[in-house]
Amino acid sequence: MSSSAIHLSKATFTISAPDIRRLPEDSGIEVAFAGRSNAGKSSALNTLTNQKSLARTSKTPGRTQLINVFEIAENKRLVDLPGYGFAKVPLEMKKKWQKALGEYLEKRESLKGLVVLMDIRHPLKDLDLDLIEWAADSDLPVLCLLTKADKLSQGKCSSEVLKVKKALASLKADIKVQAFSSLKRTGADQANNVICHWFTQEDELSLAEPSIEEE
Repeated sequence: MSSSAIHLSKATFTISAPDIRRLPEDSGIEVAFAGRSNAGKSSALNTLTNQKSLARTSKTPGRTQLINVFEIAENKRLVDLPGYGFAKVPLEMKKKWQKALGEYLEKRESLKGLVVLMDIRHPLKDLDLDLIEWAADSDLPVLCLLTKADKLSQGKCSSEVLKVKKALASLKADIKVQAFSSLKRTGADQANNVICHWFTQEDELSLAEPSIEEE
């Protein structure tokens, strides 16, 4: 099956859940989006799905308090995780979000790829690194989208991408890094291809596995 069989533009909102116990059945394939609360996560989701308001954007970072699920095909979902860091909210609320985020990452069996969004002007903060290192340890492929690339010159963007690649090279993991702009759609097609490949790659692996009868 080719990646063209998957179309992110078909994404439809399914549910908002405060924790993993309220999510759809843990089966199929999920690709999750995570990032600091001011990284432009909702805008990126809208850009990649070619929908203006699939994910709610807010001028007040940190409004995404729930795990939001979008179905793109049967048993294939995009998952918008609560933003971390920066948000001007009470500490107890931050702890609640972090718990929901941690539980999802550690226990969700259908999670097969992680998109980490970081402002290209301020990448690889401590929480970003923690998340990427966790994914590397878990053999989970990662796509780092350095957002708001329209704020920098093309040369500076290329330089920042290279710096992040070098910083993460020591993890020796499946990590891709690229510049991204929701405003100008910079990197949108490349990111779409990576995500669609994750979905179809898992299908191909499932088909390749011998059934009990064949063994």
